[in-house]
Amino acid sequence: MLPPLYDQKSRIKLLVLLLALLIAGATVVYTNVLVQRLSEREQHQIDLYAKTLRYLINTEDTKNLQFLQEQIIEANTTIPVILTDGENINDARNLNLGAHLSEADSVRKMTSVLLEMQKRHPPIVIELAGGTRNYVFYQDSRLLRQLRTYPLVQLGVIASLAVMAYISFSYSRRAEQNRVWVGLAKETAHQLGTPLSSLVGWQSYLRESERFHDEPIVEELGKDIKRLEIITERFSNIGSVPVLKAENFYLTTRNAIAYLEARVSRKVKFTIETELPLDTPACINVPLFDWVVENICKNAVDAMDGRGSITLRLHRLKPRRQWWRRRAPHPQVAIDITDTGKGIPKNKLESVFLPGYTTKKRGWGLGLALARRIIENYHQGRLYVKSSEVGKGTTFRLVLNQ
Repeated sequence: MLPPLYDQKSRIKLLVLLLALLIAGATVVYTNVLVQRLSEREQHQIDLYAKTLRYLINTEDTKNLQFLQEQIIEANTTIPVILTDGENINDARNLNLGAHLSEADSVRKMTSVLLEMQKRHPPIVIELAGGTRNYVFYQDSRLLRQLRTYPLVQLGVIASLAVMAYISFSYSRRAEQNRVWVGLAKETAHQLGTPLSSLVGWQSYLRESERFHDEPIVEELGKDIKRLEIITERFSNIGSVPVLKAENFYLTTRNAIAYLEARVSRKVKFTIETELPLDTPACINVPLFDWVVENICKNAVDAMDGRGSITLRLHRLKPRRQWWRRRAPHPQVAIDITDTGKGIPKNKLESVFLPGYTTKKRGWGLGLALARRIIENYHQGRLYVKSSEVGKGTTFRLVLNQ
């Protein structure tokens, strides 16, 4: 059984997602409030700037001119502004046009900035003596522009953290599962060792006994001992890097079901069909491959209640070239294992591969989970439900590299 933390994985993922959305939403709202306040403050500052310009232009009182010039006009070091008379640019501040531009280039760039200002904010009109007018154009300060983009940066950071948390959780879950699998497999192999040695001894005793001379039960016992040795080897291979060899694909598949075929109901018919030459190879670790085929076939027998047919069809897959790979893909072969059982509902097609999922009254629900792990992790292949229809049967596809 998996730890409670992993049993609640869906709720934990949902909680992480909701927390990330809550933080992101609160951040955006708070930042927008700050942006609005700063924008109003800059608007007020520009209004004061325009009023001061109007006063300086229209007044003849020079007593406070220096104070106004220093404290209001020159104090604006952040907000870009341009003063025009409607046709010509009379003054500009905080534009950062570049110190090495020629006068003509500077004028062109300033005109371009002026057009951008006209799109962003309406000008502030300064009424002058004689009925003439000047216009103050401005744009948001660099600080305000950065603050507007700040929520997007925050959202990116929060999204990255959420993705990292999801990946870390998934990785830790897989690592925990791997430790469970390996520990269970090694312990099973160890526990099988003692009775297996005893059975080998008993078989030797029976062979030497005149009472059981030429008894077929002794040879059948030998077959079962050989079978137990294969099973022990399978469990021992879990957690270690298995050796893959180019094996005869048809013969290996034939041998994989031979033992099971003789030990299930005679009302179950096994058929192997092949579209490949009989000497076609595939990269296989025979003990583990046999385990996968047997697990799928055993599940099929259970799904048919011991009555029906199981067809194994061997064929070649067309190579799929991925755009990110420069090399041509490995040629692949596949087995389609089709039964005439109960079928699997569409919403359970992936659930059948989850550890612990089972529809049997007795069972651990580990067979298909182990089968997929063996094919995908150790053989670099694929195992999935190709098709299934409730009441008619299921087809599993097992893909291997050549």
